[in-house]
Amino acid sequence: MSAMAGRLGRNLRHLHGEEGQSLVETAISALGVLTLFFGVMEISLSLYTYHFLSDAARLATRYAMVRGSSCSGFASACPAAASDVQTFVKNLDFPGIVPANVTVTTTWPTTGSSCTPSSLPCNNPGNLVKVKVQYNFPLSIPGITSSTLNMSSTSQMVISQ
Repeated sequence: MSAMAGRLGRNLRHLHGEEGQSLVETAISALGVLTLFFGVMEISLSLYTYHFLSDAARLATRYAMVRGSSCSGFASACPAAASDVQTFVKNLDFPGIVPANVTVTTTWPTTGSSCTPSSLPCNNPGNLVKVKVQYNFPLSIPGITSSTLNMSSTSQMVISQ
């Protein structure tokens, strides 16, 4: 009986030991560090996406401004319609950007006297073209509920031809 009591005493001492404590602390710390790491990666991707949006809006506005009502020298999209600008943006093919999540809105605000309500869109030289590019960025950080960031960028230029 005393040998059994001796083993039981040793086993109870092992239960009160601190051998597994460092393993638990490491797991908890790694969870926090990995969440921070993946959070920084997602925020970096969202900043890249915003940069894409601003660049896409600028390029699309330039595309539309050189394809006004009096354009010449282009094989297609002369003059440019809203659908042409949308197709142009979706074909930019930036890595990591899902074209299905991109929305492009092109407007030609009436700014000159050369436009009448019957001649809309008013894409005469000297008038403005305005392009708004929107993107739904899927934000997913481990440990935090997944959500969507609605990003947008707007650009406008004066139509040159």
